[in-house]
Amino acid sequence: MSHFLDINGTDAGDLRAMIDQARSMKEARAGRPRGAPDDAQPLVGRMVALIFEKPSTRTRISFDVGVRQMGGQTMVLSGQDMQLGHGETIADTARVLSRYVDLIMIRTFEEATLHEMAEHATVPVINGLTNRTHPCQIMADILTYEEHRGPIRGRKVVWSGDGNNVCASFIHAAGQFGFDFTFTGPPTLDPEAVFVAEARARGVTVEIDRDPLRAVAGADLVVTDTWVSMHDPQSARERRHNQLRPYQVTERLMAAAKPDALFMHCLPAHREDEATSAVMDGPHSVIFDEAENRLHAQKAILRWCLGV
Repeated sequence: MSHFLDINGTDAGDLRAMIDQARSMKEARAGRPRGAPDDAQPLVGRMVALIFEKPSTRTRISFDVGVRQMGGQTMVLSGQDMQLGHGETIADTARVLSRYVDLIMIRTFEEATLHEMAEHATVPVINGLTNRTHPCQIMADILTYEEHRGPIRGRKVVWSGDGNNVCASFIHAAGQFGFDFTFTGPPTLDPEAVFVAEARARGVTVEIDRDPLRAVAGADLVVTDTWVSMHDPQSARERRHNQLRPYQVTERLMAAAKPDALFMHCLPAHREDEATSAVMDGPHSVIFDEAENRLHAQKAILRWCLGV
């Protein structure tokens, strides 16, 4: 049994195998209807619980479709359905669910909830997102980059904006896949120092540069994410906008990167905030390939967790 909780806690060789398998599975589906099953049906007879304490579009649909394409079935549960950690402890919920299903994917707020679920479950657990990390998204991003530009090892990735959970998993990936990473954003929203130190200890360059134009010089990939969460109060939203406005990804900023640099945003996006529509719809953007690749990357993660 293998949990997929974070990129930095998963063997680098296994991560590479997942990316390669995701690409092969995607290529095998070329030209097929979206609802058509895969030739291989490794999840036949398997039941996967998809738990959402946080609302979701891409995570919910991509996991649901991926399981079905591989012959399995899903049970979608909200935090309200389960009263997770309220009426029953998370540990007891994990023990009970393990008697019913073959795998648990959870999208939650606190990292502690994820780890308690994994500690007490007797089936694999996948991190669909926590407030601290978002590893499934970054696996899709690595897949997307390599589809367009080849191996990501040795490349330069620049994150512009808020050093949030997606940024954290990108830093984890830098250490595991061997690419350099630069964060540009306000000091109040820096990524966690422990993640930066860990990636550096793995031999990659991780830098913080407050000047976005200088930071993107030589970049192979420029990435950003939403400036606000749906749960942020209005006062916090206004403060974040004021802090992050200088780090908006514009055509001018992309022009300072390499001519063939890619642009990514995991979506949903607030157009004209973290990035302009001219960038999002422009020649550097691969945001919709990136969104599709959540499906293929997560199918490979599911197979790795179940050993199929």
